[in-house]
Amino acid sequence: MHRSIRSLLFVGALSFVAIGCMTTPAISGEGGPADGYTIHVQAPHMMANGTPGGPFHHYCKGISPEVLQCLLFKSTDPNAKLVAVEYFLAKDLVRKNVPLITWNRNFHDHAVEIATGRVQVLDLPADKASEVAAVAAKTDGVIFHLWHDDQVVPDGRVSIPNSLGHKFRTE
Repeated sequence: MHRSIRSLLFVGALSFVAIGCMTTPAISGEGGPADGYTIHVQAPHMMANGTPGGPFHHYCKGISPEVLQCLLFKSTDPNAKLVAVEYFLAKDLVRKNVPLITWNRNFHDHAVEIATGRVQVLDLPADKASEVAAVAAKTDGVIFHLWHDDQVVPDGRVSIPNSLGHKFRTE
């Protein structure tokens, strides 16, 4: 009987520690792939069902000279759910590797999106925000929406929204 109680207490303590680790930030001092998402952009999207969504808060970082990746949230709350991922990809890279029909369905030109006036670069002085927008304008974007408004939990459904003001390419 005592062994069962000890086992139960051990499992309970272990569960408590495991849950604590899930909610406690790492303190190793070493960075990881989630470090560096410091470029904060806000923009709405045209959802896959044809309705406007957002605006979404994009927290982005460059991972190569040709790729900027962003984690998208519906708010700036520290506990906001990650709802989507967007890639900003150099236009020449995308346009050499993605067929036009696929580009028109899934991608958008960030120069066109920025020109709509709906995109805001936040948390930077105006001159630095303009520099970020100028770099972003040289990219195409693709968004993978993972957690939809009608879901209690994500269920594996992925949609590919587009930018408001998306224009199809013909070349």
